[in-house]
Amino acid sequence: MWGVSYWVFPVISGLCWLGMLMGLLIHWCATGKPHYPWMDQDQTIAYISDVGAGNLKPLFIAGSAVTTIFLDLSFLSERWLRHRGRLAKNTTRTEKVLVVLSLVFAVIGTCGLILLSIFDTAQYPRVHDVMLLLFIAGYVISAIFICWEYQRLGIHFRQHRILRASFWIKLFFILVEVCLAIAFAATNFRHAYNAAAVLEWAISFIFTFYVFSFFIDLLPAVHTKHSQRKFGSGMGETEMQVEQNDDLSAERGAAYGGGRNTVDSQRTLAENNVRSVNGVKYEGQAPVSSNF
Repeated sequence: MWGVSYWVFPVISGLCWLGMLMGLLIHWCATGKPHYPWMDQDQTIAYISDVGAGNLKPLFIAGSAVTTIFLDLSFLSERWLRHRGRLAKNTTRTEKVLVVLSLVFAVIGTCGLILLSIFDTAQYPRVHDVMLLLFIAGYVISAIFICWEYQRLGIHFRQHRILRASFWIKLFFILVEVCLAIAFAATNFRHAYNAAAVLEWAISFIFTFYVFSFFIDLLPAVHTKHSQRKFGSGMGETEMQVEQNDDLSAERGAAYGGGRNTVDSQRTLAENNVRSVNGVKYEGQAPVSSNF
């Protein structure tokens, strides 16, 4: 069974972000899809920030803050676990530089998200737009560096398929989010606010899957709590399978009252049943000539 470990950080972050988005969307729909005073006159679909600038501003700020705090804890936990060898370790200077850059841009994205929720679009529209740009650009660029790092890790640790899976998930996120962000900027610039609002909601919901993807990265740390199980440092998949088979044999032996001691004693007995002394083999108690 999985123990409660570092993987809980991205789960909390993702659930908080998803819950905040659903809360804002459901509130806007349940109240009759109102047209807020700070919306454009021809706009019928509210932006996330339009809903968050009203009565639900405390929810918007709290949700954004908690999401980014636990997401940053996910980033820091991953780096610490890689440093400790409980996840695949960074082996080159390039990888370490990519780590630093990904953290720097993640912090920029964090600041952008928290500040855009504080400086709402109703009272601070220009500041809000700048913070929105920092939020999207910060996390997208951070994801690019993380994806680059995972690509290099996959070269050194080809036996660990989880690195490839995480790489492709993050690459998918980058491609989709960049395309949607370009479309969002274009429609917003052309004053097609309804289309831009739909794109903003889509970008935000897809961001949820990016947050959840760090669950995959942190999950292996549950099985590397002991020094003999350092991830990528001597125990490959084959060795881990052998150890699992030994554990299974011990469990079967325990079911018959012997436990692992029973398994070990059976191995010792099997080894002692065949001996060779001065060219004569003994099987059990009966001496047998070595010529046979």
